[in-house]
Amino acid sequence: MEGLTGAVYRKLHHRFFGGADAYYIPFVTPTVEPKFTDRQLRELAPEVNSGIPVVPQLLSNRSADFIWAAKALGEMGYSEVNLNLGCPAGTVVAKGKGSGFLKDLYGLEKFLYEVFSADIPVPISIKTRLGWSDTAEFEDILKLYRKYPLSELIVHMRLKTDQYKGDARTQVLLNALDEIPFPLGVNGDLVTEADLKQADERFRHPHQLMVGRALMADPALFRKFKGGKPASAEEIRQFSKALYDGYTEAFGSRKNAMMRMKEYWFFQSCLFEENPSAFKRIFKSREEADFSAALDEIMSGGLLRDARFGWKKPL
Repeated sequence: MEGLTGAVYRKLHHRFFGGADAYYIPFVTPTVEPKFTDRQLRELAPEVNSGIPVVPQLLSNRSADFIWAAKALGEMGYSEVNLNLGCPAGTVVAKGKGSGFLKDLYGLEKFLYEVFSADIPVPISIKTRLGWSDTAEFEDILKLYRKYPLSELIVHMRLKTDQYKGDARTQVLLNALDEIPFPLGVNGDLVTEADLKQADERFRHPHQLMVGRALMADPALFRKFKGGKPASAEEIRQFSKALYDGYTEAFGSRKNAMMRMKEYWFFQSCLFEENPSAFKRIFKSREEADFSAALDEIMSGGLLRDARFGWKKPL
């Protein structure tokens, strides 16, 4: 998740909860100039991610840009690069990137041919959606992917036009399992430990299960899936404090850090008993004391075994 799962979050989640086999660095957009920006290096520099399993995710529709970036990442010591063909954001698809590239299979085939013909020293995986506006598109998309030696195919089980609405189109991916020769990653509507276990069984123990918002809501989700304990209120309290301090250091501003924490607590509050009054005060607060008081009230309530799907899933 762009913004929320940056270096500060990755380090602290790995230290406090662990359980994730890999963290994806979202939406690194390489440009014509073959050099990462200072802002990008704040996420990509090897020392930033030392000791944490991370995979950089590139957002591009120009093969030359992807190639130099993937080569540079290999030289930096990364062991995999992921091409994002799943992002449905309007500003992304308008440029023909992310899931917008799925509208142009001719252009995508040319891109992949040039990428896989280049001497890139790291394996390349793809995150994709099922198509643009019709699940029938997935057949041709898969035919295209099968031409190339992907290290993994991660499928968000929705179309671009679905955005994040409705339920994931699980059956479409289930029907295609025998046609996927790569290690498979499954993504979409995996919120609870039970969801992960069900997906693991239904999809024949895929290579990975990918989540985004659900890990914001329940940072112990993968730990539980692997047989570990649920998050405790004290863990959440200490984790939240460490995040706040980490964002303060990164942003150089306690106020800006509080704004980022409000975004985080939009999801994290779903692990606690509902408290609409305190929830509203979190987002209306302008002073740190008011923000902290609202958090204390939420955390004094009951901690749930699994997060509620409370982040207003669009219908």
